[in-house]
Amino acid sequence: MTTATPQLIQATLQQLNAVILGKEHTVKLALTCLLANGHLLLEDLPGMGKTTLAHALAQVCGLAYQRVQFTSDLLPADLIGTSIFDPTTSSFRFHQGPIFSQVVLADELNRATPKAQSALLEAMEEQQVSIERQTYPLPQPFFVIATQNPQSQSGTFPLPESQLDRFLLRISLGYPDPKAERELLKGHHGRHSLASLKPILNPVRLQGLQSLVPQVKLSEALLDYVQRLIAYTRQSEACHLGLSPRGAQALVRSAQTWALLQGRAHALPEDVQAVFAAVAGHRLIGRHETQGDQLARHILTKVDVIGNRHA
Repeated sequence: MTTATPQLIQATLQQLNAVILGKEHTVKLALTCLLANGHLLLEDLPGMGKTTLAHALAQVCGLAYQRVQFTSDLLPADLIGTSIFDPTTSSFRFHQGPIFSQVVLADELNRATPKAQSALLEAMEEQQVSIERQTYPLPQPFFVIATQNPQSQSGTFPLPESQLDRFLLRISLGYPDPKAERELLKGHHGRHSLASLKPILNPVRLQGLQSLVPQVKLSEALLDYVQRLIAYTRQSEACHLGLSPRGAQALVRSAQTWALLQGRAHALPEDVQAVFAAVAGHRLIGRHETQGDQLARHILTKVDVIGNRHA
C-alpha cells in the first residue's frame, strides 16, 4: 500500500457522498464491492437513488457505463449482441450488445424473465460471453450493478439462488434521514449533482487498488472467527441453507477490502462484521420466513470473536 492510497480512497468516497447523502456506510459498501472485483445487487423501493449511485460509481471511477432496462420482453441477444449478415463481405458480423462495457447497470433485473436473467451468468462469472461457438472477452475492469425491486411488487420474477450467489454484496439505500432529505428537496444534491462529479480514478488506478486487496493480511485468529461464522450458518436450526465455500471466500475478500478502505494492511474482526450482512444476507435462507439480513445480524450476536459460541 502506497502513501497515496488512503488519500485516493477518501477522495473517491467524498465525491460519492456528495451525491448520495447520509448513506456513508452503504456508499462504502458499494465501493468495497467494486474494489473487491465483485458484482453489486441493489435492492430497494423505486426512487431511492439506486440508479444515481450506479452512475456516480462509474463516473467517479472513470469507467465506461451502460444502462440496460430489464423488462419482461428483453431477450438475451438484446443484452449480449447478435450476428448480422454483412453483404459486402458475404459473412456474419458480430455486433456487441450493451454488456460490453466496464460498468453495466442491469436496471430492475427481476422484472425480466429467467431466460434473460441467465444471460448475465457467464459474463459475471467468467468475464466473457459465448455466442455461436465464439467466445468474446469483456472489457476490464468489468462490474455489474443490478437493481431489484422487492418481490412483493407486481411484475417481478424472483432471482434464483445460483444468480444471487454471483453478487458479492447486496445492499439497500433505504429512506434518507430528515437532514439529507431536506437537501434533496432543495435540489442541491442527488441526480442533479452528477454532472459536477470529478473522476478520481481511472481503469489503471482502479485495477491497482484491486490488486492491493489480496495483500491485506489475515491472521489465523481472524480466519478462525470467519470459519465459526460459516459453521454456524450450516449448523444452526435458524438456517435452512448455510453459506457455501464461495460465500465464505466472498466474506474474506470483502473484509480485506473493507480494511483497505480504513487504511489498514491487515483485517480485523470488525471488518468481517461490517460486511457480513451485505455478503450473507442474500445467500442465507432462513426458516420461519426470516429475512436474510436479519438472520445475518442475528448470527453476529451468536458467534463470539474469541471462540466461545453463545447458545
